Amino acid sequence: MPRAATEVPVLDVRHLSIRRGRTVILRDVTWRVRAGEHWVILGANGSGKTSLLSALTGYFSATEGEIELLGQRFGEADWRELRTQIGLVSSSVRLMMAETETALETVVTGKYAMIDYWGRIKPADARKARGILSSIECTHLADRPWAVLSQGERQRILIGRALMCRPRLLILDEPCAGLDPVAREHFLQFVNRLGRQKDSPTLVLVTHHVEEIMPVFSHVLLLRDGTVQAAGRKSAMLSASHLTAAFKVSVHPIRSAGRYQLRVASDRQVVI
Repeated sequence: MPRAATEVPVLDVRHLSIRRGRTVILRDVTWRVRAGEHWVILGANGSGKTSLLSALTGYFSATEGEIELLGQRFGEADWRELRTQIGLVSSSVRLMMAETETALETVVTGKYAMIDYWGRIKPADARKARGILSSIECTHLADRPWAVLSQGERQRILIGRALMCRPRLLILDEPCAGLDPVAREHFLQFVNRLGRQKDSPTLVLVTHHVEEIMPVFSHVLLLRDGTVQAAGRKSAMLSASHLTAAFKVSVHPIRSAGRYQLRVASDRQVVI
């Protein structure tokens, strides 16, 4: 009997493994994201975060396991079409943008999956893009070229670009890399507001900094050495025991006003 529409997860990863030769990159990853949840993928460098994202966006073929997006299975559905339901904001996209392109043009390119937009913008696309610029608090940037945008502004515009296709899932791949402390905090507060909007897509933040986990995020997937260390409610996952195991060093999380910080023990207290 088919599952009711309300029961179909936004994302369902089952026993996903990726091997290349003798190297195991991901091992038996099972993870389910339901509507109304906002997730963080957290782990140290080399834990498998980037490989998992590559598998989700169809750029890295799995050796074993299954991935379903909105009830449609990778390998059976047209993943190029499904990929339009996944918005991705990453440094690799940021580096490819044309410096003369305006913020409005950059947002419009999200509809066509283009880099370095050419041609005349259709009035309907311009209206939609301006509406998105308003929703991401960037109306004043519409005519500003990419070259003169700050790093924080660029990240917001890339989110707007991803929203142009109205994705059901929005992945933020270490979006604070390269931001100074003030710009990072402003950007994180913006993400928190975005996630609370009524029509917000499901958010997935990829990071190795617990300080970047805003109150809007409800769940955490902890990765270690290509495997799932733990997954579940944020309050349960961000414990000393789970984080110590994930980062392989003794740490103590400190919570204040819904945010977290880590106190790290000396490098002699390493967990194997």
